[in-house]
Amino acid sequence: MSNAPLHLLHLQPDTRRLAAWASQHRLLDAGGDLGYALHGLLNAAFGSNAPRAFRYLDAEQGVLAYTSLAPDALLQMAALAPPDVAAALGLGATLGHSGLNVRPFPAQWPTGHVLGFEVRARPVVREGKTGRERDAFLASIERNGDAPADREASYAEWLGEHLDRQGGAELVDMRLAQFSLLDVTRLSQKTAPDSARRRRSINGPDALLTGHLRVTETDAFSALLARGIGRHRAFGFGMLLLRPAAR
Repeated sequence: MSNAPLHLLHLQPDTRRLAAWASQHRLLDAGGDLGYALHGLLNAAFGSNAPRAFRYLDAEQGVLAYTSLAPDALLQMAALAPPDVAAALGLGATLGHSGLNVRPFPAQWPTGHVLGFEVRARPVVREGKTGRERDAFLASIERNGDAPADREASYAEWLGEHLDRQGGAELVDMRLAQFSLLDVTRLSQKTAPDSARRRRSINGPDALLTGHLRVTETDAFSALLARGIGRHRAFGFGMLLLRPAAR
């Protein structure tokens, strides 16, 4: 993980052009989620430097992403993006003004500092032999037998374990603000070097988690923000949005 400081990037995609581009490249998700299309679009614009933690809020608020690239480097890459990609991401209008909508993110986080957070997450666990994804709540029911199970508590346990494993922060409290089941489209892994990757639909939880966390180590916390939480991080899940802690 690079030690370069993070920046918060805001993009305002043109939803009509985005849908047209995604349809042309067969990236439209049958479930209606734009994560697959935005993943492809960000890679088309920024290549290997595409943000790995991003969140699509809605048509009015656009996309937020963390990036370790400086504004000048982002501007150069955006200027080289194909015209249809730039138009779909809303880069044309942005470049016509003062540059990309990007601002530095804090580089130092005091140990013990408590922050509010919001994260759109895919709380799943991988089954050992098959590698199949399973809702962490359903896995908790099976693990606890006849013991009462609670979805919010199961997801809090899942999130706390991820924070402990990645380091940088610990969970203080959490609330399940929204929940739905969502089918997302992904490409299967290649079974041989010359084999084709197949599109497959994966059903699973789409959860909006809110609450508070406590910083335990500043560099590890910055790395946590850049990486995101859980699976499907490159497709719009797992970006930790921060706010001042509620009193």
